[in-house]
Amino acid sequence: MSPRRNRPRREEGPGLDAERARHGVPTVQQWRDGDWQVRAISGGASVKTYRCPGCDQEIRPGVAHLVAWPADDRGDLTDRRHWHSGCWRARDRRGPNLQRGRGAPRYG
Repeated sequence: MSPRRNRPRREEGPGLDAERARHGVPTVQQWRDGDWQVRAISGGASVKTYRCPGCDQEIRPGVAHLVAWPADDRGDLTDRRHWHSGCWRARDRRGPNLQRGRGAPRYG
């Protein structure tokens, strides 16, 4: 007689791979300036420093945030922007706060 199992057996199926689970699944959000693909990035998935276009502050590695890009086919990888979650939600109430000089480094 085999030992009793307290947990049901897991079904092996397609599911989410580790990369998609870490980076989130993009959703389409409608805003005044159009439709945007938005993906939540968990803190552990972030390895670079980005600059939020909403507040012009850095998003450091390990900080959970959002990535947004135009939902139409015209956008490409250079159109992606990394936002603090709160800045993205408040973007209709305030405009971009770009205060960097022309020669300052640009974060993607």
